[in-house]
Amino acid sequence: MGIGVSIFLIAVGAILAWAVSVDTNGIDLNMVGVILMIVGILGLLLSLIFWSTWGGFGGWRRETVYREGSDPYYDRRPMP
Repeated sequence: MGIGVSIFLIAVGAILAWAVSVDTNGIDLNMVGVILMIVGILGLLLSLIFWSTWGGFGGWRRETVYREGSDPYYDRRPMP
C-alpha cells in the first residue's frame, strides 16, 4: 500500500466516522470509518519506514572493475 492509498483510506475513514450519520441495521458506519483510519495510518507509517530504508536515487553507484584475463563484473558499493 502506498502513501496515496493510505491518505485516501484515512480521508474516507474520517468522512465515515465523523460526517455520516446514518442508522443502518447490521453495520456501524462509524466503526468502519475508525477501522479504515487505523488501517490508513498503519499503512502510511509502514510506507514511510520502507521509503526511508529504500535509499532513493543515487544511493548506490556501479563500478566496473576490470581484471586481467576475465570479464568485468559489477561491484555495488555505497557512495562516499
